[in-house]
Amino acid sequence: MRASHTATGPSMSESASRRGALVAMILLTLIWSYNWIVMKEVLRDCGPFHFAAWRAVLATGVLFAVILLRGESLRPPPWRSTLAIGLAQTTGFQALVQSALVTGGAGKTALLAYTMPFWLLLLAWIALGERPRPLQWASIGLAGLGLLLVLEPWHGFAASSSALLALASGLCWAVAVVLSKRLLAGRGLSPLRLTAWQMLFGTIGLVAIALVVPERPIAWTVPFIAALAYNAVLASGLAWVMWSVVVQRLPATVAGITSLAVPLTGVLLAWALLGERPGRIESIGIALLAVAMLGITRAPRAS
Repeated sequence: MRASHTATGPSMSESASRRGALVAMILLTLIWSYNWIVMKEVLRDCGPFHFAAWRAVLATGVLFAVILLRGESLRPPPWRSTLAIGLAQTTGFQALVQSALVTGGAGKTALLAYTMPFWLLLLAWIALGERPRPLQWASIGLAGLGLLLVLEPWHGFAASSSALLALASGLCWAVAVVLSKRLLAGRGLSPLRLTAWQMLFGTIGLVAIALVVPERPIAWTVPFIAALAYNAVLASGLAWVMWSVVVQRLPATVAGITSLAVPLTGVLLAWALLGERPGRIESIGIALLAVAMLGITRAPRAS
């Protein structure tokens, strides 16, 4: 009986660890999905760049506090690469996303920003020599058709300006991922430490934009302060800790489902809470994008 107990002990512990990671993934999906509603609603009280700058300043502080609490080193990564990542991931992505939300719906913006995996496939092929596999090529083609139906260019690209900004944010995100992959390869660098330092550099860019671009004064209302707290503490600090748990304890294909679940949950929340109901053609496009994202997530990847 003692041998049987010893044999099953680690298995039960591993099962509990995976269950905890699955709970973390569900909470993470809800936090990041609902944040698209928060980011859309907060624009009633401020301009997009002011919010992006304040959010980044507070989130950077939270991330460095998390590093200290975890006992990790605060030594900065190579500054040139980290600066490039920060300009793409924090400055570019956040500025474009907030600009897209000014006139675009929260759900649609989330969906288009999360086209990052498709941009990443193409950039990784060009920059890292990672050639897409047949299922991934099929997913890219399906995503292209879905984007065509979501953008509806036959109505004029002027009406799709916010959608194009959201797509550009996904491209910035993909550029940052490729740069991060190059920097992290073989260095033993903590992803959390890289995230904090790139956010610090990117925050400087966002603050500079907020100082230069004229916007209406911030209305320091309770909802605005709550939105800042949500972004700094939940969507940035706590979410990144949970993401590290998910990546560490779950297979990559399971963890990757988050990239599918977040935008689709964002679309549903925007529909339920903001009344953003997509049209028939747009709904077909969203469905095609969802299937394409699933194909990207499930496709086998090279090591």
